[in-house]
Amino acid sequence: MVRPKLAVAAALAAVLLLPVGRPSAASDTPAASTRKPDVIWVPTPDAVVDEMLELAAVEPGDVVYDLGCGDGRIVIAAAKRGASKAVGVDIDPERIDQAWANARAAGVADQVKFVQADLFEMDFSDADVVTLYLLPDLNLKLRPKILALRPGTRIVSHAFDMGDWKPAVERTVDGKTVYAWTVPDHAPRVQARTPPQR
Repeated sequence: MVRPKLAVAAALAAVLLLPVGRPSAASDTPAASTRKPDVIWVPTPDAVVDEMLELAAVEPGDVVYDLGCGDGRIVIAAAKRGASKAVGVDIDPERIDQAWANARAAGVADQVKFVQADLFEMDFSDADVVTLYLLPDLNLKLRPKILALRPGTRIVSHAFDMGDWKPAVERTVDGKTVYAWTVPDHAPRVQARTPPQR
């Protein structure tokens, strides 16, 4: 009976080829998109990562999302600063696997989450901080979703701005530009009514 042995061998090979060290796809929500990446991955220099998190004033208890997280370095650095929730989102499964490997090497794999997903479909409405290193057109496409976030949410972008939404702070680090904004108050300003004069 050769066939049963071949079936067992094939099943064992399939198990051995599964990626190691990251949650299964079932736990990566939303479902991973089949769309190709919009940008070529270029790592953010460590000095720029530090400046981004400094401008965002990341502190213990913050919820941080890195949209287009690449190898996970911003998420890992946020976790080391005490972020209570540090999430990286990338559409490229290779980057997600690399990010998990880097988180394990840094000793923070239990403090972070990496999700293979389309960042335009991702729910990051609970964010205190959102970091970006995308492209100008992608920043502009994301801007309505970002402006709908809770007032006071801090946004930081490496290299690219948000069009006519002027940054509150703009810094240069090792020849790289970092921009920072704070989501404004959406609530209409209601002036107190003056009692009629009698």
